[in-house]
Amino acid sequence: MIAEEKRKVSYINEMIESGHAAELVKEGEAYHDGQLAQIADEICSRPEVRVVLIAGPSSSGKTSTSHKLCLHLLEHGKQPVALSLDNWYMGGDRLPLKADGTKDYESVYAINLEQLDEDLNALIAGKEIALPTFNFAEEKCEYNGETLRLDQDTIMVIEGIHALNPILTEHIASEHKYKVYASPMSAVSLDGERYVPTYVHRLLRRMSRDLRTRGKSPQMTIANWPFVIEGEAQWIEPFRKEADAEFDTTMLYELPALRLSVETALQTVPAVAEEYQVAKLLLYYLSFFESLASAFIPRTSILREFIGGSQFNVG
Repeated sequence: MIAEEKRKVSYINEMIESGHAAELVKEGEAYHDGQLAQIADEICSRPEVRVVLIAGPSSSGKTSTSHKLCLHLLEHGKQPVALSLDNWYMGGDRLPLKADGTKDYESVYAINLEQLDEDLNALIAGKEIALPTFNFAEEKCEYNGETLRLDQDTIMVIEGIHALNPILTEHIASEHKYKVYASPMSAVSLDGERYVPTYVHRLLRRMSRDLRTRGKSPQMTIANWPFVIEGEAQWIEPFRKEADAEFDTTMLYELPALRLSVETALQTVPAVAEEYQVAKLLLYYLSFFESLASAFIPRTSILREFIGGSQFNVG
């Protein structure tokens, strides 16, 4: 966890106001790199590991985490390949349905479990497979000629909200798997008594990404959030105990950066809307922080997954 004295809004703002924003960002990135270095050391101390599984709730930074962990594994002489469970999603007409008849995108059964099991076991057996790609616009799985075969030093780093669910890898021996749970875990102190809940980090991250890539307003993101939480309670949190390691994706500088990214849009939520009280609360939390320009944030930062400009393929 981030040290208590550095999780104070006063420390964060002082660093920004005194012209030390770059140092604040470096501290945040060093915290992530230190954790990932330890995880990579542990993985490489187990030569039988062939699959690293990274799970976590919405907007925890799983995709960037998988790419950053790959960089650390490369330093150990491994040949990691980052993969997303999204690519094994079912087509639109094969998705499970909720009780109200709508498609359930959060269910583990939205993944083609049979194909995933076949592909992972074939890879571990040394066979070559055709890698699928899921076309979200058309809601169908496609094969575009990309293949994969594991050699002695290849490790698959697979991320997705269901990655820790045993049903996904029930036919893979436990010694071949290493599991990571990733999520913001360090709450920022406003005054020593009040803290910014870690879900706020995730909601603001999702809001920033929705604005940038999906054309969704903050009001729409807030309206959908209860369904996200419901899915997490059912499909993610019960399997957190399965993890071999936990990775705290909190960034010391993210709330100042997210303030610049979403504050103006948040102010457009109408006072008569059901989502207004949540928007008001988010603006209240953001008001404690000085803004931080994105120019300070490296392209390898997990935050870039949400504000844009990442060097990784994070959508």
